Amino acid sequence: MNYLKSKVALVTGATSGIGKSIALLYASHGAKVMVSGRNQESGLQVVQQIQDNGGEAAFFKADVSDPEQCRLLIQATVSTFGGLDVACNNAGVSGVLSTLVDYPIDTWQEVVNTNLNSVFYCLKYELEVMNKQNSGVIINMSSIYGLTGTMNTSAYVASKHAIVGLTKSAALENAAKGIRINTVCPGWIETPILNPLSDDQIKALDNLHPVLRIGKPEEVAELVLWLSSDKASFVTGSNYSVDGGYLAK
Repeated sequence: MNYLKSKVALVTGATSGIGKSIALLYASHGAKVMVSGRNQESGLQVVQQIQDNGGEAAFFKADVSDPEQCRLLIQATVSTFGGLDVACNNAGVSGVLSTLVDYPIDTWQEVVNTNLNSVFYCLKYELEVMNKQNSGVIINMSSIYGLTGTMNTSAYVASKHAIVGLTKSAALENAAKGIRINTVCPGWIETPILNPLSDDQIKALDNLHPVLRIGKPEEVAELVLWLSSDKASFVTGSNYSVDGGYLAK
């Protein structure tokens, strides 16, 4: 079944990990996908993989912490594919491990700009398009740490909490216009960011989750796909965890 047949979809942070899995799944369900990220080589590889599987995709290099690049990204999506039906604002960085009192100010600014401000910028320009269409779906990527706290990652936790609130406000403002906006909150997921970890460190992460393993990017993508489709037509302003039971503890 093609949940997104003939839809135009945009995914930020789509060059690897969760974003890549979302872009590939969107395309497999019939969407024309604008793949975006800072790594052009990896982005073009994702586009090629989509095209090799019979899908339609393009790449636009953008640093979404820059509002002008966000504006140009949405503009390029519309000019390339003729509209914008679905957007997943997924780009993000983790920052450093540090107590708040020692947290570097420049790193704080980088994390907040990339994780939070980018979502505001993308929402602003995505909604300009969707308001004209009176339709659209937006998924903002938060984290389990957007719903709970943890030590030594204050910038990440703060930015991910803020995404949940921003999504609720945006959803309320646009619900009567036929636009749905939701948040997805993954637990620890098997992505390249975990590559430097040892087997013992991965095992410790596994044990944080009641299912005794970390998740796969494809498992997050399946939830994002459902929320992006008409199957979730009565769902807006909500946040959904995909976390192996982490938040149930």
